[in-house]
Amino acid sequence: MNDDRSPRFVSRLTRDTLALIMAGGRGSRLKDLTHWRAKPAVPFGGKFRIIDFPLSNCINSGIRRTGVLTQYKAHSLLTHIQKAWGHLRGEFGEFVELLPAQQRIAASWYAGTADAIYQNLDIIRSHCPHYVLILAGDHIYKMDYGEMLASHVENQADITVGCIEVPLAQASAFGVMGVAEDKRIQNFTEKPDMPAPMPGSEDMALCSMGIYVFNTEFLFEQLIKDADMPQSSHDFGKDIIPSVIERYRAYAYPFRDPENNKQAYWRDVGTVDALWEANMELVSVTPELNLYDENWPIWTYQEQLPPAKFIFNDEDRRGMAVDSMVSGGCIISGAKVHHSLLFSNVCVESYTSLSETVVLPNVVIGEHCRISKAIIDKGCKVPKGTLIGQNPEHDRERFHISPGGVALVTPEMLGQRLHHVR
Repeated sequence: MNDDRSPRFVSRLTRDTLALIMAGGRGSRLKDLTHWRAKPAVPFGGKFRIIDFPLSNCINSGIRRTGVLTQYKAHSLLTHIQKAWGHLRGEFGEFVELLPAQQRIAASWYAGTADAIYQNLDIIRSHCPHYVLILAGDHIYKMDYGEMLASHVENQADITVGCIEVPLAQASAFGVMGVAEDKRIQNFTEKPDMPAPMPGSEDMALCSMGIYVFNTEFLFEQLIKDADMPQSSHDFGKDIIPSVIERYRAYAYPFRDPENNKQAYWRDVGTVDALWEANMELVSVTPELNLYDENWPIWTYQEQLPPAKFIFNDEDRRGMAVDSMVSGGCIISGAKVHHSLLFSNVCVESYTSLSETVVLPNVVIGEHCRISKAIIDKGCKVPKGTLIGQNPEHDRERFHISPGGVALVTPEMLGQRLHHVR
């Protein structure tokens, strides 16, 4: 096998690849943040949605044929993709195709990750890919999929599983694999009660990222076989991968930083605490996730907004932000913002202070508020004099308080209705 890893070599592989992003999950651990939106549509990082990260990875890797599989409350996600990702040129064979659950070949909705792909087999066939790259739509990371495809081809693999190293105490939430020295997978257990450590480590396990490369015909064979098994849960982690590792060539691809060969940045922002922590990491001096990387930009829908504005300079009424990220369209009107992240079109009124707070788009925070360690959902109108993060017992009567003490505030919790159903 040719060892050439030049961009031209990788580009031939990526051009022959169809990426499928699984974006149908509810994300119930995010509580009220996913009451009206799917988890991949949750805002992240000041101007992005979670789905923008795997989509940007595809574009930056040279994969220009992508399908997004949706199911749960997908309107917000679909609207975002139409606005942000409609710039690809169909006449050049580029596209982001929306694949909602539509009972194409079954009388049920998507029953599992494998079933979701199975129900779109005719669409996949029509694109004639050599390889199918299956991605989770709800993780934050930057990854060159071309390198994973090259590894897949070099190993003459039937399936390659992207993996990360996870502390044993947290590994029971993942699919855990055992591998040989050449990274061939020897065993795979989905969410084990007692995860086994990886070779050479006593406290780390090798876990699936939910990223798979398949040879296309092999994928079809396994999906059709799985669909004919009524006892199957039709899931890649629970059913497909454990069933193929003995008879076929299944390899792990460790996701590492090419500059230092250490564990690369990857976050599952599936809980209120994890989402808050990942956003807070971005406002640090040198965050591990570099959003200013010109070589690997994160693409998204760019609203046409004026620059952020800071007004008033009196001793007790000074518009300022320190150790914070403030997006376009924001007005900090005689308020103090410290170690916080503000999405677009946020207005913070006079004499208010924010600390360690993530404020989603289109929020207005009234005068004389004190808010700390909170996530304020999109569209909230926070009344004058509101205190959040000052009295935990009082907060629990009105808001959702995470195990880590983060207050999640939504319009409904403030008595405001953005979504009228009757």
